[in-house]
Amino acid sequence: MSLWYDETFRDNTRLGLRVTRTLYSGKSDYQKVEIFETEAFGRVLAIDGVFMTSERDEFLYHEMLVHPAMTTAKQAKRVLVIGGGDGGTVREVLRHKSADSVLMIEIDQQVVEACKEHLPTIGSAWTDPRLEVRFADGIDYVKTSNDPPFDVILIDGTDPIGPGEVLFDIDFYRGCKRMLAPHGVLALQSETPLLFEEAFFETQRKLKTLFEHVHPYFGPVPIYASGYWSWTWASDAANPIDADASRVEQISAGTRYYNSDIHRSAFALPNYVREKL
Repeated sequence: MSLWYDETFRDNTRLGLRVTRTLYSGKSDYQKVEIFETEAFGRVLAIDGVFMTSERDEFLYHEMLVHPAMTTAKQAKRVLVIGGGDGGTVREVLRHKSADSVLMIEIDQQVVEACKEHLPTIGSAWTDPRLEVRFADGIDYVKTSNDPPFDVILIDGTDPIGPGEVLFDIDFYRGCKRMLAPHGVLALQSETPLLFEEAFFETQRKLKTLFEHVHPYFGPVPIYASGYWSWTWASDAANPIDADASRVEQISAGTRYYNSDIHRSAFALPNYVREKL
């Protein structure tokens, strides 16, 4: 008898993975956390029944969240990561030689501990001395912190459902801008415009009230709803296409997806998105 793990989206779309064994299952103060082995995607992290990342396709998501921002910011020395408990985002940030310090704010310590034990290939940079991890509420942090501003802020959050909904609130974005240096770049995952149409376009609208330059960009993440995903780049000073060639060259020597051609093409807008924007 086969064991399948299904993610159901709005009771009309379903993605199922054949599971060979469960590695971890627990409920934190915030959410249900599960890690299991699958035949097609290797080890998979699910939170509250939603696929978060997998060993097979995580590089697509993490490289595209991180590198467009890290290569276009005027400087990328101080980096803030909000969320990202699997460790993939900070791993990609720390591959940049320009990154002097990385602060990760993650609300759920149980996610980090489970991923450290069961997803070591994704979170392979936990011991890097440049990384500081604080278990705290990211929304409170950006609204109240007295830390110096950051060159790059990356929001690696969940879908705008339940606990993740506040990560799509304009007050949260306003707090992020408060913590961003004048020359800085903000990047975040912004759902799929195919199945999360309202959340995607509302995110663009909110960010445009705060930043001079707001640009969504696109790429594949097979384990996510529709397989077609978006991220959004925002800044008052930088240009999303004007990447630092030396940074791109340094990082793309070790990436599996991201390179200079992918960077430029990812910002091309499909007609249906362009019309609605």
